[in-house]
Amino acid sequence: MRRTLAALLALGLSWGAQAASESGSTEQGDAWGSDAWGDDSWSQEESGPALHGFYEAAVGGRLQDDPALADDKTLAELRSHLEWERSVGSTHYSLKGDLYADGVEDGLQLDLREATVQLTPLEWLDIQAGQQVSTWGTGDMLFLNDLFPKDWKSFFSGRDETYLKAPAASIKGSLFADSFSLDLIWTPLFEPDRYIDGERFSYFSPLSGQQMAAPDGVIHADEPDRFPEDGELAARLYGRQGGLEWAFYGYRGFWKQPNGLNGAAEPIFPRLDVFGASLRAPLAGGIANSEIAWYEGQDERGDDPLIANDQLRWLAGYEHELVPRLTGSMQYYLEWIQDYDKLKASSPAQYRPDEVRQVVTLRLTWKLMRDNLTLSWFNYWSPTDEDYYLRPSVSYRLDDNWTLSAGANLFGGEQEHTFFGQFEEGSNLWARVRYGF
Repeated sequence: MRRTLAALLALGLSWGAQAASESGSTEQGDAWGSDAWGDDSWSQEESGPALHGFYEAAVGGRLQDDPALADDKTLAELRSHLEWERSVGSTHYSLKGDLYADGVEDGLQLDLREATVQLTPLEWLDIQAGQQVSTWGTGDMLFLNDLFPKDWKSFFSGRDETYLKAPAASIKGSLFADSFSLDLIWTPLFEPDRYIDGERFSYFSPLSGQQMAAPDGVIHADEPDRFPEDGELAARLYGRQGGLEWAFYGYRGFWKQPNGLNGAAEPIFPRLDVFGASLRAPLAGGIANSEIAWYEGQDERGDDPLIANDQLRWLAGYEHELVPRLTGSMQYYLEWIQDYDKLKASSPAQYRPDEVRQVVTLRLTWKLMRDNLTLSWFNYWSPTDEDYYLRPSVSYRLDDNWTLSAGANLFGGEQEHTFFGQFEEGSNLWARVRYGF
């Protein structure tokens, strides 16, 4: 249904763009013939289609047996990725998709990454509609105000990092002024994360007190699906003052993972409102950033153990080139659960999260051999949960077409119920071979 909605959004906006073009609006003609484009005849020309993409083979396997899963494979696929785009007058069309044979979940999969039409009806307004990947915020693999869907199965199994961001059928409007800009993104039907549900990785269930996986442990959550009341709305007001970049954010929708239960103990996506802000600026030869977000959930009093409490989330980071071609960055991240005394009084202590969760990340990127060889290290470490997630990788570009990549996803922790600790038996090695064209 969501793919159908994406197609309808794109087709509807495309029809509107064609109608506007045929009406011969003087205001739009002046805008497209301005110095910004440098070609008065742009609106009368069509650019030819551009087709490119890649073919990729990928494999990955666990470093130890997972008693909850019979299959040791975490990645086994042949993938074809194609991208096509074309401009007709002031309207731009884009299509990106993946067709792949999945040897872990056994089947031929189609992932429509993008199917959009983009137009500029006014000089200060851009509109893009259809299936698309959206992203904002300042965090590196940490997301505070970015409430767009993520694909954690891809991230944990060794697919390219770009697949961490999942698409959704949305309409995006961007308004531009002299000193600020405004983005509004409406997703008519709620699009959740592609979360760990027991199909490819097992997870810890506080209800059973053990690791759960397919077939009996697969999470079947009740997704909000009423149109239009179960849609999502995200907003960003942003600008620049000298070298300082600032932004304010707002979100109205649902928690992106089923972290609530209804009266029948079935997983649900509770309502969620988020308000936040971020800053990014040069500092001591590097770039510093900070971001904050207030998560206001459905449990207003904070004493319902079946619904996630409100949270305050904060992030601070810094990136710097340590030596030529070696870049390092660190982040400190904090989650502070609100109304924690009420939560303690209404929930068992065994698997209850700490009031404050802290995470530290480190990224190192070293480019060698004329940038053909890239060595990368990224890790999460939580001193409060006493768990970690390590992501070492190496990538070598043989020529303009062929690229070889390999790496690992290594999880560990002192307790089996913490966020990273629960995936310890999902630690894996992976390798990919890609041919681009």
